[in-house]
Amino acid sequence: MRLAVAALAALTLASGTPAVASGPQWKQLSYAPAPADNPLKGFMPYAGSYQTFPYSMEWFYLPLRDVMTGPRQFRWDALERQLNDVAARGHQAVFRFYVDYPGKPTGIPQYLLDQGLLTRPYPDFGNNGVSVAPDYSDPRLVSALETFVTALGRRYDGDPRIGFITLGLIGFWGEWHTWPYDGWTQPENWMPSTEILTSLLGRYEAAFDRTRLLARYPSPENKDLAIGYHDDSFAFETLPPTSWHFVQRLIDQGVTEKWRQEPIGGELRPEIQSCLWDQPVSCGQYEDYAESVAQTHASWLISHAAFAGEGFTGDKYFRALAASKSLGYELTVTEAALSRDRVSVRVANRGAAPFYYDWPAELAAVDSQGRIVRRWHTSWSVAGIQPGQDPAQLSTRIDTRGLRAGDYDLVMRVANPLRGGIPLRFANTAQDNHSGWLNLGTVTTR
Repeated sequence: MRLAVAALAALTLASGTPAVASGPQWKQLSYAPAPADNPLKGFMPYAGSYQTFPYSMEWFYLPLRDVMTGPRQFRWDALERQLNDVAARGHQAVFRFYVDYPGKPTGIPQYLLDQGLLTRPYPDFGNNGVSVAPDYSDPRLVSALETFVTALGRRYDGDPRIGFITLGLIGFWGEWHTWPYDGWTQPENWMPSTEILTSLLGRYEAAFDRTRLLARYPSPENKDLAIGYHDDSFAFETLPPTSWHFVQRLIDQGVTEKWRQEPIGGELRPEIQSCLWDQPVSCGQYEDYAESVAQTHASWLISHAAFAGEGFTGDKYFRALAASKSLGYELTVTEAALSRDRVSVRVANRGAAPFYYDWPAELAAVDSQGRIVRRWHTSWSVAGIQPGQDPAQLSTRIDTRGLRAGDYDLVMRVANPLRGGIPLRFANTAQDNHSGWLNLGTVTTR
């Protein structure tokens, strides 16, 4: 299993921090807000090309039946098309598979229906019998879901086209609930047993070491797993003390600090995606957005209204933009110390959450003509640098021998592993002095 990001960062710092002695002087780098389309954070739309609002990720659903054609047979074309379309725009995908989406045709694999899997029609959520709820306790369906998760992880774990995967599969919209058929609101309880859910969660954790997973609800079954959470009713049913609100569930399960290692995402409640940015707020019901971010430490939210149609204009646009930028990390290099044989930086996080992926950092020397004349790969990782803590110090040796005598800009970047993907940009005025790179300062070779 992968190391938790905090532990990974600690290992990186322990192996990369030099002994403090006489040497190059630390020089401050100036702060400037990071770009709104930094990767793996912020507002995102349903998959598509939009010019109305900055974004780095795109969301989509897929029915399980589109890829699973038999007990161990898969046709991945539908997922491949979606991932490739998103990647072609330089974005990473976030997605969920479902078997029951109210108002959409069933996502149940056809072979299970042909075998006589029990299904239940329902009128709720405007469904009117279009989709059907399966018997989640049927061993054939349980086996299918577990086999699918294993196959999905084997094929796609660590795929650079993917930002995050929400677990899906169970319940309405894949949100791991069947309300009102929960045994309380209605006498029938359509959810599978705790044993089935625990087994499926175990399959997910075993199948994915690199790609980050998110579950809809904190629960006793997932609280100790390397799985984050997504709040799909953000700023509407997020804040405590109501028992079913997202943060109260975090509190009740004792996982209010889990965001330090695992991501939090979700969806800004659809009814408030536009009205929340009016001044004054024109929503009939809503919660304080800034407080919701502060208590959840969310990194990303589906908020399609910002992208649909003509999008937002004027001050409303800038209020939504600020809200998007407040999500997730904001990494800034506060100081750098440079010499001909060593580069050291101190990196702080001014955001709401850490960066969760171990993307490697790279250094380069740029000559007076703006050409990169040498590169150095580093063991540095910015994963797990926590908000509000002292800057993390990273240091590495470089070899400038063989470079012509003169002055060189030393630059740094954290490259997106997605070909053509948006690079991680630092919150510094010297970011993008050389496209995609942060200028750390100048060294002179003799």
